[in-house]
Amino acid sequence: MKNAFQKYKSTSVTSASREKLLLMLYEGAIKFTKLAIQAAEEKKIAERGTNIGRAYDIVLELNNTLDHRVGDGSVAKNLEQLYMFITEQYTQANITGDPKYLKDALKILNTLYEGWVAAVEQPKKDNTDTKIAVGGGKG
Repeated sequence: MKNAFQKYKSTSVTSASREKLLLMLYEGAIKFTKLAIQAAEEKKIAERGTNIGRAYDIVLELNNTLDHRVGDGSVAKNLEQLYMFITEQYTQANITGDPKYLKDALKILNTLYEGWVAAVEQPKKDNTDTKIAVGGGKG
């Protein structure tokens, strides 16, 4: 059963659009950050470290995929600064064990995720609105 789930999960990742992959990365970072917060609050050092490591790796991957050639590069530069801040928060949380740093990282991740969800969904909504306006009325 576990093998079938892993195969399904692998297929869903390899067949996902770029936008969906981006959202999946954010979802993973948020999930592992929440797990790290819980572990930090429960003083579970190893579990905290494992989850911080997973979230850290995802944020680094998000950073590595930035394309500074798009537009004037300012969006990528701003995202890069946010990702570096988040990774610094993870490092501080790992060193001190204080969940405050993780909560700060989580706030930023949630805000970015919500922004990307809106950006990904907006073109779909615009397309639907156009179809309704053009062909959806009674003649």
